[in-house]
Amino acid sequence: MENKDWPLWEIFIRSRQGLDHKHVGSLHAADAQMAIENARDVYTRRMEGVSIWAVESKFIHASNPDEASSLFEPAEDKVYRHPTFYDIPEAIGHM
Repeated sequence: MENKDWPLWEIFIRSRQGLDHKHVGSLHAADAQMAIENARDVYTRRMEGVSIWAVESKFIHASNPDEASSLFEPAEDKVYRHPTFYDIPEAIGHM
């Protein structure tokens, strides 16, 4: 397989201070192991990462921006999901 035929991989890094992985960029690699190794060399040169995810781009699916209102509208009636729905006892203090 030639370099130009390698699939595109999306790279996510979890930093030492974070609990979540953040998208840092994309790269081409022949397989998942190569993608992780290349991501380590390209995106964690300053020892800032503790975990790398490599996801082949063809497996990522996105919602259609034109359908955003119908997709996210049902959440409007779920006020219990908003922190303003709950009363915080004064004993707890600042949250």
